[in-house]
Amino acid sequence: QVQVVESGGGLVQPGGSLTLSCTASGNIFSVDAMGWYRQAPGDQRELVARIDSNGGTHYEDSVKGRFTISRGNAKTTVYLQMHSLKPEDTAVYYCFAGGFSSDSGRYDSWGQGTQVAVSS
Repeated sequence: QVQVVESGGGLVQPGGSLTLSCTASGNIFSVDAMGWYRQAPGDQRELVARIDSNGGTHYEDSVKGRFTISRGNAKTTVYLQMHSLKPEDTAVYYCFAGGFSSDSGRYDSWGQGTQVAVSS
């Protein structure tokens, strides 16, 4: 099994910054992609940012220029730096990791989510 654990959410004022962290662990042979989705109350879960195995990144349009996804040297940890936060960024942020396990084929694992609240 591959486990994904997030940290770093919290309450921040509009215009403020937060950094989320996520680590995948377990019987990992490879990581094809890691990233973040978010879900606000009443809304569908949407992709926020993704980083692929080759380092390529993808961002949802509303966060371009404000959010940056990066990964650690081990490529099993990702960070989401969020700047110029807006109330509409308020959501539960979920980290995901996808790739191949060393003992059980493909995995697509999700964290339990971390709450980000942007409010004055």
